[in-house]
Parts: sequence; C-alpha cells; structure tokens
Amino acid sequence: MSATAATRVLFDEPGPRGRRRILILSILSALLIAGIIALGLYQFGVNGQLAADRWAPFTRPDYIRFLGQGAQGTFTSTAVAAVFAFPLALLLALGRLSSLRPLARVSTAWIEVFRSIPMLLVVYFFLLALPGAPFHVTFPRFWMLVIPMILVSSASTAEVFRAGIRAVDKGQGEAAVSLGLSHAQSLRYVVVPQAIRLVLPSLILALVSLLKDSTLGFVVSYNELQYQGKSLVAYTHFLVQTYLIVAFIYVALNFLLTQLAHWLDRRMQRRAASAGPSLVE
Repeated sequence: MSATAATRVLFDEPGPRGRRRILILSILSALLIAGIIALGLYQFGVNGQLAADRWAPFTRPDYIRFLGQGAQGTFTSTAVAAVFAFPLALLLALGRLSSLRPLARVSTAWIEVFRSIPMLLVVYFFLLALPGAPFHVTFPRFWMLVIPMILVSSASTAEVFRAGIRAVDKGQGEAAVSLGLSHAQSLRYVVVPQAIRLVLPSLILALVSLLKDSTLGFVVSYNELQYQGKSLVAYTHFLVQTYLIVAFIYVALNFLLTQLAHWLDRRMQRRAASAGPSLVE
C-alpha cells in the first residue's frame, strides 16, 4: 500500500470544488490573522509596549540563558514523555484489538479513563493527593509533570495507532499468515510498520500536543519555558514582551517538530520504496 493510497484510506481526497473552497478559506484565514497581528502591533505601539528599552533586557546573556534553560526543560520533558507514551500507546492499541477479552477490557478502560480526564487533574493528583494520606508517595517535580503526560498521551495516541492498524488492508496480514508467519509475527513485521507510516503525521501532532502539555509544569514548579517566563515577568514586570518571546520560542520548537515529521516521512517512504512491493498490492 503506497503512502498516497494509505492517505486516501484515512481521509477523503477533496475534489476540484473542495480544493477551491479550501484555497479561498486559507486566503481569508491568512488575511484575518494578518489583520489581527497588525491590530495587535498597533495597540502595542500606542501603549508604548514596542519601546526599545522594554526589549533591551532580553538581549542580555543572562536573560537568554534563563529562557534557554526553560526551553531545555520543555524539550526534555516532552522527549521523555514521548519515549514512554508512544510505545505504551501502541501496546494499548494492540491490547484493545486483541481477541483476549481481559486484555481488551483493561486496555479499553485505560484508554477511556485517561482520554476523559484533563491532564491538569492528573497533575494535581500527583502533586496533592499522592503525597498525602493514605499514599504518602512523592515524586520529583520532573516526574510529577512527565508521568501525567505519559498517562494522558498514551490513551489518546492509542486511538491513533488503532485507527492506523485498522486502515492497513486486511489482505496484508492474511498474506503474511499464508507465507508461514504467526499472527504476532504478521503484526510485528507487516501490519504495525505500515500502520506507523500511516499515522506518522498524527504522531507528530501528538508530539506537539505533548509540548503544549509541558506548560503545566508551572503547577509543580518545574523549570520549563512557561515557568521560566512567569519568573521573568515577576522580576522584570515586562509581561507582554516576555510572553511574546516565549510564544515565539514555542512556535520555533513546533516548526522544528514539523520539519522532523517531514524528514521522517521522506525517510520512511524511501525505505518502503527500497524494500520493494508490499505483500498485497
């Protein structure tokens, strides 16, 4: 199954009228966003927020280093959460699709519970409930943020993997079994790799969502970018300037993640092309 054909399985390709409508809406949205930005800059200028003396402190090495430490904390928490959450999500997806009813029920319960609970409540549970009676369990600030990120992200990403597995042509698994592979081997070597290629853009979106979830680190006083920005505002009283810079850093990080997604997609397509045709065309 080619990447183009796989995309058509997951999404309906728009026709000429749909593409024209999408183009018009994109242009109107871009004009609206540009107008909002221009209005915001005008208001900032009128209120003196664009004065040079309000931006000069952010060129100092100590300020840059302080925000850099926050960006590093954001990146570290996001990366560690993704390393644990994505493999767990794949296992949960396979568990939910399993013919073993106890395993399917446990996986389904995990997914439905943690998909329904806001991550902020999970963070508060680790911050306030676990250290108290009757648990008396405490975690470092880093893990008070990362473990809730893993729990919530694994549940939502499991559904992404499940959709990808179901989108793979059933003939692929049947052909693998007819060639002598067991059901587990057909999943491991045939179905799951194709499913991962199908859902790769969605996985990057999940990674971006994890990056945004890391902003809840300020609840547990973890030194991520949002918390560092909050501390800087308390010190400089330059709220607008600080949070605009923090927002720019988030945009830059998301841009890097998008570029990583494109690179991974191209690499996986090259590997799929070099591996030859699939079991079932």
